[in-house]
This record gives sequence, structure tokens and C-alpha cells, in this order.
Amino acid sequence: MNEPIPVTRPVDYGTAKLMPDVDRKRAWLLTVDGAPQSYVDLDEPTHLEFEYARRLGHVLDSVAEAGRPLDVLHLGGGALMLPRYVAATRPGSQQDVVEADRGLLELVSEHLPIPDGAGIRLHAGDARDWLEAAADDSVDVLVADVFGGSRVPAHLTSDAYVRQAERVLRGSGIYMANLADAAPFAFLRSQLATYGSVFEELALIAEPGVLRGRRFGNAVLVAARRPFDTAALARLTASDAFAARVEHGPGLRDFIGGARPVRDEDAVASPEPPDGAFSIG
Repeated sequence: MNEPIPVTRPVDYGTAKLMPDVDRKRAWLLTVDGAPQSYVDLDEPTHLEFEYARRLGHVLDSVAEAGRPLDVLHLGGGALMLPRYVAATRPGSQQDVVEADRGLLELVSEHLPIPDGAGIRLHAGDARDWLEAAADDSVDVLVADVFGGSRVPAHLTSDAYVRQAERVLRGSGIYMANLADAAPFAFLRSQLATYGSVFEELALIAEPGVLRGRRFGNAVLVAARRPFDTAALARLTASDAFAARVEHGPGLRDFIGGARPVRDEDAVASPEPPDGAFSIG
């Protein structure tokens, strides 16, 4: 049997590369312009390689009883890392994935196909446009992992966008987003303030070194209308191989400080990562 070889292809928003993992038989790393986007193991879809993905997985594991199917909307597709995870851990789930880069979707569908009957539907389109057209109370979980290059686009950071997300979620639904920032956390604080202006419950999951301002890194924002089990979430994240902390309640309010919600006219993309923060060769 031939060894898998890297695949490089121009896509709509850069140059995508699929690189096989020499240590795992059918595992692949997807990068776009050198920035890691997804890691998938076709034989073990429950394996989440990236730290932030593991934290998103912990939220998905804690939002409902184990194995219960969910209706999930993913904004941002990559190599379909999280949709594959949900399909494996919650069979029967119905998932829609919205990805702006049609070329990327075609590349992933060709080389890393979705198993038949996985309940994953792919759509090429803008995340906010799709959200604005979606039905009220139509999903249990909304996952936002949208990056233009290495930055969250500005139109996905405002209170108008957050109100659309809240509208689409069911009453017990959970919103989660992958964000990235560094001290003094102007972007992250403003995002928390924005979500807090719409949702009643908030939590933030991050590696302690990031929260202490030691380095640029990812943070997972979790928002809901109703209380969710932050204690269970804290146990899962603390016991992970890449331990993280869950901030909520007074500690999170202190972190937000005087940050104000973001309006469309003031919205900006997330900060550019410093050289070498995420890129690989």
C-alpha cells in the first residue's frame, strides 16, 4: 500500500495543504497559508489533537446526556474536525456546516470524505448570511470557528451578529466560539461584553498561561440563555492532558471589567497573531 502524500491546492482564500501524520495511519493536518486549521483522524474521529478543539469537545460532551443526538450548526468548516466528533459521539445528530471557502470544502470532501449516513450537510456561504436566514429556535448547539486567515472576521464580532445567534438557538441551547487574543485582551474582553449583553450565562475556557498574559493563544467562549454545568465542564478541562481553566461568574465579570459591547459600525477583526504563534513550516 502506498504511503499517503501531502496534497497542496489553491483554494478561494489561500493555499491549502493536507499533510499526513506519520504517527497515525489515516490522520491529516489541514493548513491554509501555513496556519493550522484542522486535524482529523479518519479511523478515530473522537481524537481531538488541538488544545482548543479538545475544549470545544468538552463543552459538547457536557451539554446533554452522553450519546443524545443534537442539532448542531457549525460556522466554519475546515476539515470537519468537530462535525466528525459529534457524529461519532452522538450518532443520529443532524449537523449543518457553513464554510465560506468553496474550494476548501471541495478539497476536504475529495480527500477526507464524510462517511455515509453521518448526518453532516455542507454548505458554501458566509456565516452571518446563513445565520440571518436560519429559522428561530432551530439548533441545540452553535459552534463558531471562523477565521479569515488567522483572524475572526469583523462582521462576526458585533452585537447584531450575537443577537442572530441567540435567535437561532433553542431555549436550552449552547453557543461556543473559538477566539484568540493576548494581554491586555481588548478583543476578548469586548467579545465577552458583547455576548453578555445578549446571553445571561457566560464562561471562558483557556490555558492559565494565556489568561495570565504570558502568551497569545486560543480561548473558548461559551454562552447560553440558561445556566449550564460549569462544574462538570471545569472537571473535564482540568483533567485533560492540556489542562485549562473555566472562568465564570464574578471572576469573569472582573476579567471583562469596563469593556463595552461591540456594534457593527465599530467592529474589528480579532488581532493578528504574532509571527510563529500558530504557523508551521
